[in-house]
Amino acid sequence: MAVVEEAPYRHIVVNPVAGSLGAEITGVDLSRPEEAVIAEIRRAFLEHHVVFFRDQDLSPEAQMAFGRCFGDLDTHPFVEGTQEHPEVIDIVTEPADGFNFGGGWHTDVTFLDQPDLGSILYAVEVPPYGGDTLFANQHAAYESLSGTMKELLDGLVGLHSAGPQYSAGGYSTRSQAMRTKNAEGADRVVRHPVVRTHPETGRKGLYVNRAFTIGIEGMRPDESAALLGFLFSHATREAFTCRFRWEAGSVAMWDNRSVQHYALYDYRGQRRRMRRITVSGDRPY
Repeated sequence: MAVVEEAPYRHIVVNPVAGSLGAEITGVDLSRPEEAVIAEIRRAFLEHHVVFFRDQDLSPEAQMAFGRCFGDLDTHPFVEGTQEHPEVIDIVTEPADGFNFGGGWHTDVTFLDQPDLGSILYAVEVPPYGGDTLFANQHAAYESLSGTMKELLDGLVGLHSAGPQYSAGGYSTRSQAMRTKNAEGADRVVRHPVVRTHPETGRKGLYVNRAFTIGIEGMRPDESAALLGFLFSHATREAFTCRFRWEAGSVAMWDNRSVQHYALYDYRGQRRRMRRITVSGDRPY
């Protein structure tokens, strides 16, 4: 059977950064996106799951305009956006903070009925060292499982809630620099398949994460905890990951339907400021 090769990129340069996921894209100014360039960025995004850009100069308005090339922008239900643009979140870690926002492996907003397509994070101010972000490919994590485990997981439903992070006293509500809201509604539980089919590529991937997945429907708590504990660990094995070193003006855009990520906090006593927007997604099941 003949192998069909992908057509070369004509408007951008795409350089993979790791074997499992991630690619750095050069030759593009995100403040002036052209239709042909956006089409190729989306293709690279689907192929590599997370794409990176450097040396960008993006105002909040320009970042939002770029994000809207991929869909409507979402407003976080529990984190305050900026006064000018509710869709834009300033993610700030101050030198005196004891922890950072986004620390620990997670998939964004799986507590929503309709989780986001992806996020676009722009580095405004970075420490001289540390503060890298890790990403993990959830397609690769699922595909490496045994056939028996896949059969078990394919019919299961995960229970997700924002409560552990955003209810009163939750982890993310203790940040000194971030402003949260609506804590009274954070304990709501939603259902998503443990194995999610990507709506654009058709590939299956794990869809559970330590931050927001609180159980598996129909299982006793001890059964659920045992299975989820294995999946949380397996999903972020080193072989499925890549690591991005930030510089001021860098951009990361990740597919929330196929990726977990982890913002490292190894720069205590220093300031870090990032600006995030999210692109709304469509329900894939």
